[in-house]
Amino acid sequence: MTGLHLGPLLRYTDGSRATVWVETDRPRTAEVRCADGAGGTARTFQVAGHHYALVTVDGLTSGTSTEYEVLLDGEPAWPPPDSPFPPSVISTPTEEDGLRVAFGSCRWAAPPSGGKDKVGGPDALDTLAARIAANPRGERPDVLLLLGDQVYADETSDATRQWIAGRRDLNEEPGDQVADYEEYTHLYYESWRDPEVRWLLSTVPSCMIFDDHDVIDDWNTSAAWLADMRATDWWNERLLSGLMSYWVYQQLGNLSPDELAADPLWAAVHESPDGTGAVRAFAARADADPTSVRWSYRRDFGRTRLVMVDSRAARVLEEDRRAMLDPGEEAWLREQVLDGRDSYDHLLIGTSLPWLLPHLVHDAEAWNAAMCAGERGEKWARRGERIRRGADLEHWAAFPASFDALAGLIAEAGTGPGAPATISVLSGDVHHAYVAEPSWAGGRTPDAHVAQLTCSPVHNSVPLSIRLGFRFGWSALARALGRRVARHGRCAPAAVSWRKTGGPWFGNQLMTLTLRGRSARLRLEQTRTDRGGGLILRTAMERDLA
Repeated sequence: MTGLHLGPLLRYTDGSRATVWVETDRPRTAEVRCADGAGGTARTFQVAGHHYALVTVDGLTSGTSTEYEVLLDGEPAWPPPDSPFPPSVISTPTEEDGLRVAFGSCRWAAPPSGGKDKVGGPDALDTLAARIAANPRGERPDVLLLLGDQVYADETSDATRQWIAGRRDLNEEPGDQVADYEEYTHLYYESWRDPEVRWLLSTVPSCMIFDDHDVIDDWNTSAAWLADMRATDWWNERLLSGLMSYWVYQQLGNLSPDELAADPLWAAVHESPDGTGAVRAFAARADADPTSVRWSYRRDFGRTRLVMVDSRAARVLEEDRRAMLDPGEEAWLREQVLDGRDSYDHLLIGTSLPWLLPHLVHDAEAWNAAMCAGERGEKWARRGERIRRGADLEHWAAFPASFDALAGLIAEAGTGPGAPATISVLSGDVHHAYVAEPSWAGGRTPDAHVAQLTCSPVHNSVPLSIRLGFRFGWSALARALGRRVARHGRCAPAAVSWRKTGGPWFGNQLMTLTLRGRSARLRLEQTRTDRGGGLILRTAMERDLA
């Protein structure tokens, strides 16, 4: 493959434009050439010795699907001449076609060819790719939402550890975790060079947001946690490299061409022969002042609105004013949800961490937040911090005011004339899938159908302890236990109550929402190997939401 290091990834699409991301071996001019005459070119930019391009494709026709190829300096680079896959395409569905949104999170890279898969079970993205490739004209997602943990900086594979050991001493911190930008690029190569996933991402548009493992487990759990990390001699480089690589490999493709044109960092990396300094300064600013950078974004797909929310870097960690979102981020989310509310039929709120959790987990997190805030004194506060870190108590429930604020915003958006048909909170993280539906106090039920849709993992282990723990967490006994825990913490009642209406399901899996008009249908599919050794997605649940 001439000069094409990674990609192409089909990212942003609308009725007439698309963006295609590539990494090349050296400075080049990248061109996307479509069979219907649409296309675009871009010169690569450089970050830390690597070369990238994001090509804007203009001239697409709404309601069509066109094959495309990638050329570097005028020479064909994609598809490879011996590709076993169908041609990559750019599709622009119309509102009449409806919208299929597939989503999931938590993907360890597939093992190398012939290697043993320590996770167990087929990769859901590999399996989706196999199904689409077998029937290119059949059903496929119009967009793929990857809701966090696209790479695991703190849980590396045997092959990656061996590669890292060839460049530094693993006995020195951070050991076999990634340490710098170069090691992050290796994670993306390992994940996105998987042949099935590489082809899938070249032909299905994708939207992404980070979660903790993209940087480190339980990233930004608390102010005390962050102080401990900053006291190490390796954390600063790790964080800056994580944010830099996220901006290059994931965030750029989340943005529209118009948003990129207005982005001063995007301009800076193109105006300089080496954009490393500009991107590093941007990451340092994001670390020093998280309010200066916005990782959240909005995408409108006809009459479906997606608001992807950063529930990691935008946190306020001081115990006396803890919040999942800083005030500016919360105001932005409110503006995006309520702007032109009658212009959309379906609202999707993407947040890597579930809003509605199993009841015992929710109550434990609310209790822990009260303990850490000093509700039962300094001794309980110290104990609470240890429990918070050990048990990963850092979801929306651990930020009670933010939990209630999101409930209020959803109720406001979903009530009255012009309310959408559905409001879905899409999440991952917790290594199982479920559907939960809230009820508001006093019978103030929104007109929209509201659901928490959680789907995880795409490809990861689900130990027996997790299966048993979450099954119990949803039980009536666990709910009663949770109430007792909450009373000890003097926790105020949550703004909503909720019940599980689907699941829990365990295994490698994907959810798909099919939205057409004001109807919505949800499907959960799990990976299986058929008798002939082929990969299949088996439907575990399918139901109407509206």
